Amino acid sequence: MTISFRDPDGRLLVIDDRVLRIVNKNGAANLNAFLASAVAKQFVAAGQLARTGLPGADSVKLLSEYLERESGKDEAPEAVFEHERIAFPSYPYEWAREMLYEAGRLTLDLAESALTEGFGLKDATPYTVLFRGPGPVFVDLLSFERRDPCDPVWKPYAQFARAFLLPLLANKYFGLELKQLFLASRDGLEPEDVYGLCGVMQRLRPPFLTLVSIPTWLASKSGKDQAKIYSERRLGSAGQASYVLNLLFKRLRRQLKKVEPWRRRKSEWTDYVSFNKSHAPDYLAEKQAFVEQALREFKPRNVLDVGCNTGYFSRIAAQGGAGVVAIDQDPATVGELWREATASGLSILPLVVDLTRPSPSVGWRNGENLSFLSRAQGAFDLVLMLAVIHHMLVCERVPLDEILSLAVDLTTDLLIVEFVSPDDPMFQRLARGRDHLFKGLTNDAFRNACLRLFDVVLCRRLAGAHRWIYLLKKKR
Repeated sequence: MTISFRDPDGRLLVIDDRVLRIVNKNGAANLNAFLASAVAKQFVAAGQLARTGLPGADSVKLLSEYLERESGKDEAPEAVFEHERIAFPSYPYEWAREMLYEAGRLTLDLAESALTEGFGLKDATPYTVLFRGPGPVFVDLLSFERRDPCDPVWKPYAQFARAFLLPLLANKYFGLELKQLFLASRDGLEPEDVYGLCGVMQRLRPPFLTLVSIPTWLASKSGKDQAKIYSERRLGSAGQASYVLNLLFKRLRRQLKKVEPWRRRKSEWTDYVSFNKSHAPDYLAEKQAFVEQALREFKPRNVLDVGCNTGYFSRIAAQGGAGVVAIDQDPATVGELWREATASGLSILPLVVDLTRPSPSVGWRNGENLSFLSRAQGAFDLVLMLAVIHHMLVCERVPLDEILSLAVDLTTDLLIVEFVSPDDPMFQRLARGRDHLFKGLTNDAFRNACLRLFDVVLCRRLAGAHRWIYLLKKKR
């Protein structure tokens, strides 16, 4: 499937999990030169740039067969490169604010470092970055090109502002979530979009004055000078251009720092696990022991933690050697998990995803960025759904059979699920007097629903709670 075609120098294909890039003559020259540079080797060694090389024989065969099917003829590309495959692609509208900030830092680091070896970064969008666990990886190597050493302009400056600075600003000061921003507008925000949100005095204060107000005022006066604005500029020497660009990147780093997310933002869910530790220690200890036993026995490689909260069980799975994708609808808890995973070096990719309203397929013909469910299907050999399905049942009114059917699609083997009875105080708090709608939802009824799709490996009632935890194995 073609997943990237916007660069005129080439296109990207994913075929049987091989990530192949077809490039034209100009693109091949730039990419070969960049791959040979010291800066490329440095960032690859640090794990911040996707490993890239010539494709193997199997990949060449897959590509030839694909191109023949696609075009009806044996097409011979100018050059083909193969990139490492990042295990689970994710997109800016699924990230915590901290992740967008970190992707912005990496973009500036690469752009500035590449200048020293005569390369320019022509794209500055978060869609050129994926996350390997909690760490950002720049994947669009075709974005690097040879530059005129006397050119004092970083061409994607405005794009960086739209895609990184202004979304972070709007999130930090106005509470607009990244999901809202990037699903509504793929390329981010214009200064005019944020200007309308600002109060009169706020428009005159940093960082709004330089990022929002001045660009908005200038845009209203530049209509007659478009040709002048976009004309090529050259200075008298490479040293002069380098001096101007160094000042530009220093300013961009200061601006990015000013919109850095607050270090600790609370929500009603950020202290959920701490509350359980203090108020229901036996319940939490038994649940942890159950999960740890399953992890030791079955040793899953890829785990999806649904409703992960701050990642208590995600960390346990990652410490056992699994790669974990942890999803929750609350950006504050996801951000906290990202910080902890980064500090501890655990292989956890935290994402802001509500499984009852998962990210859709977007882009040209809905084919550039696949939906969360398309990416997740068959990607995990264990799915954790701990203390989450009663939220789906009560708050979203999703039938139990539908939830279990989705779980079957997500896991290739195992499901650990916690059943919360309507007698449980948390269930009753969510039901808000609608308990009569769930009278038939007993533990026996839950077990029978599971048995249509799964075999029960183990079940245990948790201490001091109207809750049961199940280890289920998908029927073949």
